[in-house]
Amino acid sequence: MTQEPSTLYAKLLGETASITWTELQPFFAKGALLWVEAALDLIEVAEAVADNQADKVTAWLAAGGVSQVAESRALDLLERDPPLWAVVVAPWVLIQERAPA
Repeated sequence: MTQEPSTLYAKLLGETASITWTELQPFFAKGALLWVEAALDLIEVAEAVADNQADKVTAWLAAGGVSQVAESRALDLLERDPPLWAVVVAPWVLIQERAPA
């Protein structure tokens, strides 16, 4: 049996957009970016953050699936300029590298 997506999941999915690293640099400077590894569903993570599901978010942080964007990653993103997905869950902007088409 398939589970229907929640209303919040659908709302966040609709607010997710493609973005460049250049556009994200001001948020990096503020420390407001969260990196979501490709193995995780960006929208599921955003939903957990928005719903204050501390147990899920803490587990992802501990496992390294979610992290603040480190300077080394920022430099890599600047050099490569890959396509990124982003969704805002104030005060955070959650980002993930788009899978190659």
